[in-house]
Amino acid sequence: MLDHHVLEELQEYIEEKLIVVVYHHSISHNEDYVLESISPLEMEDFIEKKRKPTLQKVLFGYIDNKNATDAAIYKKAGMDRRHFSKIRSNPDYRPSKSTVIALALALELSKKEADKLLSSAGYSLSDSETSDLVIQFCLEKNIYDIHQVNYALDYFSQKPLGNGF
Repeated sequence: MLDHHVLEELQEYIEEKLIVVVYHHSISHNEDYVLESISPLEMEDFIEKKRKPTLQKVLFGYIDNKNATDAAIYKKAGMDRRHFSKIRSNPDYRPSKSTVIALALALELSKKEADKLLSSAGYSLSDSETSDLVIQFCLEKNIYDIHQVNYALDYFSQKPLGNGF
């Protein structure tokens, strides 16, 4: 259980960081023309230059760097062996954001490392979502115990980690 001082600090952190983001998407009538004017080779070259490491590569690189075992990490993340095995064996498998966050906590990653892991799975932590701010706070304060993090999420009426596995 997090002490009252940490919860007050978390409350201030969220109030300070939480902003409302308005996203406006406009569709251009020229989209078809733009796509026709780009050669497939040019697009392939762009993709090759911009592609970042996959979730598998980033995750298992962190596990190796921490000299941890797969079993220790998936147990600490609250995952079962079969689900973790799916991540290891299927390069196209994309776990939920909640799962990737639980893995980041289990690995005791810094905020920057957690961002890299989330990005490799196509996710990010938003400054506009209370649950993401709670996670960011916990990462910055080195609160890695999933039960403590879930307590903080529950305190702000957010969905706990582990339900998306």
